[in-house]
Amino acid sequence: ADDWDELIPLGSKEAKSGNADALFELFSLGVATSRDSWAWNHNSVIIEQNMRRFIGKYNEHVFALKAAGNVKDMDRFVKHDDGEINWSENLKNFLRRGLTISFDALSLRRAQYRPFCMQSLYFDQYCNARRYQLPRIFPLPETENAVVCVSGIGSSKPFQALASDSIPCLDILEKTQCFPLYTYDTDGSNRRDSITDWGLEQFTSHYNDSSITKLDIFHYVYGILHDSAYREKYAANLKRELPRIPFAKDFWSVANIGKRLMDIHVHYEDQPEYSLTEEWTLPKGYLHPYGLPVTSVEQVPERDRYKVTKMKRDKKDPTRLIVNEFLTLTGIPTNVDEYKLGNRSALDWIVDQYQISTDKRSGITNNPNREDDPTYIVRLIKKVVTVSVETVGLVKTLIP
Repeated sequence: ADDWDELIPLGSKEAKSGNADALFELFSLGVATSRDSWAWNHNSVIIEQNMRRFIGKYNEHVFALKAAGNVKDMDRFVKHDDGEINWSENLKNFLRRGLTISFDALSLRRAQYRPFCMQSLYFDQYCNARRYQLPRIFPLPETENAVVCVSGIGSSKPFQALASDSIPCLDILEKTQCFPLYTYDTDGSNRRDSITDWGLEQFTSHYNDSSITKLDIFHYVYGILHDSAYREKYAANLKRELPRIPFAKDFWSVANIGKRLMDIHVHYEDQPEYSLTEEWTLPKGYLHPYGLPVTSVEQVPERDRYKVTKMKRDKKDPTRLIVNEFLTLTGIPTNVDEYKLGNRSALDWIVDQYQISTDKRSGITNNPNREDDPTYIVRLIKKVVTVSVETVGLVKTLIP
């Protein structure tokens, strides 16, 4: 669009180095592990087991290299066994330098793998290919922060935005760029605002309102990025560049809607469950694990009744979601699919991510079912339906 260059840039490489003005002092790509099956899992115990094995195998290579002396062809020297270790160029560089690695329990972090899908992540400078600026955004497990994630430059899907309070994966959206509320030193000290004084001045002077804070601007940005008219008008620009932000007629209307959107997107697990109907059936030939006679679904152990292997939406009737052979959820509102992140609705992200999968190369299984909380996935579905319906309603009220 013709007025794109007149809008306020969220961030730029020039602004990072102090040679230009932008709304955010710092931004970062999401974490790229180069070994997701090892470093990400729904179960933190599985990650610890896998990463200890991975690190042990790497250290064996370090000791073998020292014994071998001068090795010119590192690619031939390392043993390529995806069931024991997954090599990347940076890991080979650490090997060349003879660096040994230790497992660190503090590196086990709760992080956001995909939209509305939290997993455990092993967040580590040696075992992740690229962490970019994230150690300055989420330096410690207890660090308080929020990021506005947007799909990055060259994204093939429609523009997306999603807020999070945890480390985001590079692929949470597509080529994800993250704009934080705060930045820190890497030891977790020295918290400061990521939104610049220059950015604050643009807003307070334009609206002649000294009560506007940097947090208000953070919410305002999130509101603007969800406006369908903004996304449509600047669709071509958003594929080529990081977003730029216009001044809406009513700052506070957009900021308040952005704040509510951020609240339900970040705290989606705390939202009320949408009232879906649970249809239960007892499959023919079902055998109780202990060989007991079963005449009703209630007699089936809870972990079996709610266990998810691979869910699917009913193609003929998308208001129905088949959870497993026992349970179908019905009454999904028809507008739930209007809330999309890329080409998928939020609900379809849950269907896609919450399934048992085994990585072919490493043999590692990722199981989203929780032994101590068998109903979690079904409750999550209901909450994400609530979030989707409210998001659709809020976006329609945005009038920048």
